[in-house]
Formats: sequence, C-alpha cells, structure tokens
Amino acid sequence: MEFVAFERSKQGTGASRRLRHSGRTPGIVFGGSAEPTAIELDHNALWFTLQKEAFHSSILEMELNGAKQKVMLRDVQYHPFKQLVLHVDFQRVDEKTRVHKKVPLHFEGEEVSPAVKTDKCMINKVMTEIELECLVTNLPEFVTVDLSNAAKGDTIHVRDLKLPAGTKAVMHGRTNVTVATVVPPKGGDAAAAPAAAE
Repeated sequence: MEFVAFERSKQGTGASRRLRHSGRTPGIVFGGSAEPTAIELDHNALWFTLQKEAFHSSILEMELNGAKQKVMLRDVQYHPFKQLVLHVDFQRVDEKTRVHKKVPLHFEGEEVSPAVKTDKCMINKVMTEIELECLVTNLPEFVTVDLSNAAKGDTIHVRDLKLPAGTKAVMHGRTNVTVATVVPPKGGDAAAAPAAAE
C-alpha cells in the first residue's frame, strides 16, 4: 500500500494542535540509517486508510519529498471520543530488518466443518491476531486458520497453524496457546435425551 507524507517543519504541542485544525495529522518516521523525521499527513485520507486491515500489518510505501521508502506502521494515537487521529509513528524498514509484528487471523472453512455442519457447534475464536517474528520481507498480511476439519470437542492451538516460511510465533514464554475452541450447542446431548424419550 502507498501513501503520501509531507515533511513537518514546526513542532511542539501548539504547532500540532494548529496542524490538526487544518485537517492534517502530525507523525514521525524513524529507524534505519537516517535521523527521525517529523511528518504530516492528510487526516481524512489517513483515517480511511487506517480502516484497512493491511495498513496495520504489511509493509507500506511512503512517498516523502518525492522519494519513496518502505515503512511499517508502529503506533496510532486516537482521540478518546472523536473520529480523530492525533499522531502516527512509522518505522523505516529494509529487507534485512527483523520485526516482531501482530498480524490478523483469518478463519476459513467454519461453515463446512463437521463441528458446525453436522453437530451444530459454535466456533469460539479466542485469538483474533498473532504476533510473528520474521524478516520484514517474510511478513504476511494475515495468517489463515483452517477450520474445515474441526470436529466437536476440538481445540485449535498456535502449534496447529501453518505459518508462512521464515516466520515463527512469538509466545512470550507460554506454550499450548489456544486459538479457537469448538463449543457444543446449548443443552448438548442432554437436551436431545428428553426429546428421544417422548
């Protein structure tokens, strides 16, 4: 994904406030061999781009002063109750940059799984994203969780996921982390017993 940023000359709380009043959002880009650079972006364009999942979890191409550089979104500060982005941070990256980054989980095959189709179970999605460690060139936009073979009583763990080559899950010392569980229908087999007796 591409976006355009402009170098910001005036800094400080007052300058940032005036910038926001003019429909711009202050930000910074850091990392790599260059010094941190104060930037500004068009607020409305940024707001709509931030609604896209890929903007948060993929490598972006930022145009600044006519030159393009690869960056990653590192932080976004929102106003507590207004639809307003207060500040954004980007990190410069290259093919040698190693990153820890959270990417979304995309659940697929739920409706055709034996658990849902046959046993009328529900899939309880415990995780919605996963933190990966990898070279920036190996970073996927998302990780797919295949539920097509999920059966009643199953639990899907991080170790069951097929992660892209060159990536590994960051577990923070935990093992056996649950991604999703198969939940039987309310009442389960007990509800079926009286009906059968009748």
